[in-house]
This record gives sequence, C-alpha cells and structure tokens, in this order.
Amino acid sequence: MASTYVTWTKVCSHHKIPTTDWKLNSQWNYIEFVNGSRIDLLDVAYQPQDPLFERFGSLEFTGGWGEEVGEWDFLAFDVLKSRLGRHLNNEYEINPPKLLLTCNPTQNWVFKLFYKPYKEKTLPKEYAFIQALYKDNPHTVEIYGEQLNSIADSILRARLKDGLWEYTNDDLALMNYQAIIDIFTNTVEFSSKKYLSADIARFGSDKIVFNSWRGLDLYKLEEKTKQSNLQTENDIRDILFKDNIPYQNAIIDEDGIGGGVIDHLQGVNGFMGNRSPMFKKDVKPIGNIPASYVKKPNYKNLRSQCYFALAEAINNRKIKISANLTERQKNMIIEELSQIKRVDNDALAPLQVVSKDIIKEAIGRSPDYADALMMRFFFEFGNINTVKLNLPPEDLVKNLYTPFGGVGW
Repeated sequence: MASTYVTWTKVCSHHKIPTTDWKLNSQWNYIEFVNGSRIDLLDVAYQPQDPLFERFGSLEFTGGWGEEVGEWDFLAFDVLKSRLGRHLNNEYEINPPKLLLTCNPTQNWVFKLFYKPYKEKTLPKEYAFIQALYKDNPHTVEIYGEQLNSIADSILRARLKDGLWEYTNDDLALMNYQAIIDIFTNTVEFSSKKYLSADIARFGSDKIVFNSWRGLDLYKLEEKTKQSNLQTENDIRDILFKDNIPYQNAIIDEDGIGGGVIDHLQGVNGFMGNRSPMFKKDVKPIGNIPASYVKKPNYKNLRSQCYFALAEAINNRKIKISANLTERQKNMIIEELSQIKRVDNDALAPLQVVSKDIIKEAIGRSPDYADALMMRFFFEFGNINTVKLNLPPEDLVKNLYTPFGGVGW
C-alpha cells in the first residue's frame, strides 16, 4: 500500500495534478478529491481474525484496481468484486463495473481462474486476460530490460521478463502443476468401493481432515478444528455409518495423538509414515516365487511410497476431487500438492519425499489436505505371500524388477 501511494504521487507530478486537488487521509487510508471522489487504499492481506474478509462486506465501490494480485488470497478477490457497482454507477453510466487486476505470472488461483481458461479459449465472457510485457512500455523498456536480464534465476527471469506462466519451480516436484489443477475436473472410472482417509490434528496442528472416497473420487471432505479425541472418534464413526464405509476401508494417521483415536475404533487401519513400503495389491508373481527372493519396493518408507503413488495418479489424471469445496480449500490443496518434492539423493538410494517439516516451513502450515489424500493410496498396496520355488535369483531379478525397484509396478 505504501509503494502504491509513492507511485500515485509520481503520477500526479507527471500529469501536473496539483496537491490542492486531493488530500490523503492517513488515519483511514483514502485519497479524497475536491469534487468528492475518493480512492480507498485497502490492505487485502489475509488476517486469521478475519478469515472471510468480512471487513470488506459493507464497502460500496464504483470500480477497482488490484495490484500484485498474485499475492492475494482468492477470497479477498471474490469478496471485493462483489462490492463493485454499488456507488453512482448508473449516474455515471459505468456498467458493468470493472475491476482491473495486475500481477506477474504466478501459479495459484490467478493461473487457474484466468490464464488457463484464456489459453484453452474457455475464459468466461465476464473476464478478459491481457498479456503485457516490459517492452510494451516505451518509457522504461531499455533500462528495465537490462535490469530483468541481470536476474540470475532463470525461472524468475522468464516470469518477469518473458511473461512465462507455465514454468516449473522445481525439477524435484512430484506433480505437474496443470495436472494438480485438473484434479477438480477429471473424469475417473466409477467405483462402488468406499474408503475413508483421515489426517488427525497433532503436535499443535488445529485442523482435522476427513476424506470420503468412491474408488479414486474424493466425493466428500470434512474438516474440524480444535476438538477432543472423543469428538474425533465419534465423527469418524458417524461418517463410516452414514456413508456405509467398512471399518477395514478406513485409514487414520496413527502418528502422535492419532494412535489414541485408532485404539477406540477397532477394525480401522493405522497409518505410520515411517513404516516399510508395501507391495502393490495386484502383483502377479511368476509361478510360486519364494518370498525370500522378492525385493521390497525401492522407497524410503510408506509415506514416500504413497506420495509417489498419489503423484502418479494425479499426473495421469486418474484421481478426482468432486467434493463441494470452497475456493480457499482448493487453493490450499493446490499449494500443498505443489510442495511435495523428491529428496535429491544418490541415484541408488531409495525414493523419498521431503519431510512434513520442510513443507510446513515453505507454506507456513501443516499439509493436512495433502496428507489425507496421500493416505488413500495405502489401500492400493498389500503384502504378497508366496511359497518356495527353486528358481535362480537372477531369473527373478530379470523378470520382476522395474526401474523403480518395485514389483509389478
């Protein structure tokens, strides 16, 4: 907001608008003109005490301009656009009201709402997307171009200089960003098998996520905050009963306080991320291969294995979220999944994803939505039992091992 005001004074000076024509009210952050017109300078930052941006609910504007909206929370945009067209629009024949949004390329709700539909020629008629590059401004093209060329980071330079939207932040990311966005619109095969995956609040986290699935379609997501274990147990019982989900098809985070919940829900599965990886359910051994010959899948732990499986399903458009979610929930899911990355280990080391603490440091919260999605893939695996067969190990290796070190992957 302070930088916007500095730019405002430069514009007034350039166009010779005298300071006697306007004044700044620094207490309430607005610029008032001698003719009664007014520009409100709003702080649109997300505030935990006002998660629904209710502070904007009673405002009445003719039109608006949002700067650097890539840093905005989607709900701030959604609320503010509803406040336009409420002040003298008919008198000045400003209909429909307009909201100008400016930003640098970024992969969040702006990408999903504007750029992607624009590229696919499906942009709704009430929206318009205009690509503007630094060289479109003849007054700054030379010096600004030199400054942009001096940026060492190739991705940042491509974003700011060339207007690149479809960039890859990290080669270690497991999931393609476009594929993550498509998770809300994919068409997946119908399944009558139902599952529940639940991430339980732990170690100071205050969010509990319950995911109800039909196959790989997440058809219902419920979240709770700051409640007792007893209430969480009752919630899970209610979901399993109402949605007709077998207890054996429920997976619950067993780390931390989740273990106490599982103790009182006999028959459900507990998820411990540091456990050893499992074999895939549909492994078809060649003959009766001895268990001693079967190599474990090449993952550091079960958490890594399930995240790689989730990534494969997302990248191949095999998973869908049809649950009725808010835009804020969708954006948080996208943000969390974008942070799931592979640890850059030696090529021979087991595959591993970064720790929850690293993700939390990157986004400022625990990846509860992503973890609840990941745990669903527990049910895609299962140990296999085999009996002895006198086959040389090298034949088994040749027939069974894959580049990922798994069996039947």
